[in-house]
Amino acid sequence: MEHIKHIIITVTAIGSVFGVLYVLMMTRYRERMAMIERNVDASLFTSKGSISPTLKFGMLLVGVALGILMGNVLHDHYSLSRGTSFSSMTLLFGGISLIINFVIERRLDRKSEE
Repeated sequence: MEHIKHIIITVTAIGSVFGVLYVLMMTRYRERMAMIERNVDASLFTSKGSISPTLKFGMLLVGVALGILMGNVLHDHYSLSRGTSFSSMTLLFGGISLIINFVIERRLDRKSEE
């Protein structure tokens, strides 16, 4: 009986994720088709995006790794619970790395405009 509950939860979670993705993709497709039919400027479809996506993901992964290390330090030396220390430090350092990446990309964007 316990295995069936885990299977149902897993199937429901995966189905929900695919359902949400399907709805988002179909909505986006319909919106674009409506814009094309009305001859709206196609420049709305192109997004500026990240200057260097590898820099962003690299910094995020380094931030998460540092967060895991700091979570372990907090758990070992300050007797915080494992879940609290790991999750808080992982999110904190991951967020800090994304903020630093934003600042770096803004500076690179300003240099390329000059």
